[in-house]
Amino acid sequence: MRVLFHVQHLLGVGHLRRGELITRAMTARGIEVTVALGGHPVPQMPFSEATVVELPPVSIEGADFKVLYDDGGKPITPEWKDARTKALLDVYESVRPDVVLMEMFPFGRWRFQFELVPLIERASRDGVKCVTSVRDILVKTKHPERAQYAAELARRHLAAVLVHSDPTLFTFGETYPHADEIADLVTYTGYVTEAAERGAIEANDRVIVSAGGGAAAGPLLRTALGARALCPPHIRDKVWHVLAGARASEADFETLTAHADERTIIERFSPRFQALLDGGYLSISQAGYNTVMNLMRAKIPAVVVPYDDGEETEQAFRSARMAELGLIDVVDGAALSPENLAAAIARADARRDRPAPSIDLEGAEATAAAIEKLVTG
Repeated sequence: MRVLFHVQHLLGVGHLRRGELITRAMTARGIEVTVALGGHPVPQMPFSEATVVELPPVSIEGADFKVLYDDGGKPITPEWKDARTKALLDVYESVRPDVVLMEMFPFGRWRFQFELVPLIERASRDGVKCVTSVRDILVKTKHPERAQYAAELARRHLAAVLVHSDPTLFTFGETYPHADEIADLVTYTGYVTEAAERGAIEANDRVIVSAGGGAAAGPLLRTALGARALCPPHIRDKVWHVLAGARASEADFETLTAHADERTIIERFSPRFQALLDGGYLSISQAGYNTVMNLMRAKIPAVVVPYDDGEETEQAFRSARMAELGLIDVVDGAALSPENLAAAIARADARRDRPAPSIDLEGAEATAAAIEKLVTG
């Protein structure tokens, strides 16, 4: 059984990490996976279990998703789009997959419909199953016609919409207005995160400060280090382990490394992030999908500062719901200061008896099983 997995990242690396975990679960079932990678490769996330084909890479500036740039830093042209569409269809022809798996489209990734619509139209003509992998929360759109068109595309071309959520926490319909029209296509997989069987927990008693991919997290990390001096001694004097993110700028990373000492560890990335959280004392982070579910797996006190620049609404929506349930403490980005962050750290530390989350976190395996079932019946 063969799967062609289209993966495109632009700002963060959450989609990459989720895609990597899903790929690992599929290959564990003997599925041959080819990843058509549309962003610049991230060495820390190599998709080592799959065959990776790099499409002509594309990027954005800051958090502006309206303009896409080619590898030379120039806005992409119609000719560039044609060339990349041909490259993607060539991958499809060489793989001859049983399933085409996309992340987010047509419920996101609208800037890539120029290549994804031809892909699913070709696959549909060949009788190949097309599946979309969707996270728990969609970014609120200012274009309602896109949401309607997404439902129409789903009805015509998709065999399944795999929603990586637990409906007891978030339902697809909360952020997608036409969910009822495609309800028969929707399967909830649970959240995609590291597997439960990770070995014995090794306590490290550290304060873990992280920023996902790190492309836009310099202010949070600097503020966290500033808040440290305002924390009670039993928190302030612990080892603080700061993960700047694989995509943190060199300038931000150099600023952070100036704080390194015997009780302050500064790294870009750790392949043992889940293990660090499992054995940690407290976490400070943004509120991206992967990080929050890592926190739910680890069950340690956590303060999150949702990223909300540009049109991003996903992290604020997620963190508000989870704060209502008493699972995390939240500091709004507009109110971020060393004083406010230190106060939130103290609140989280004081509530170590908060309820353990009852959330389905086995989404990677459920996704692989659902895809296999589409072909084998």
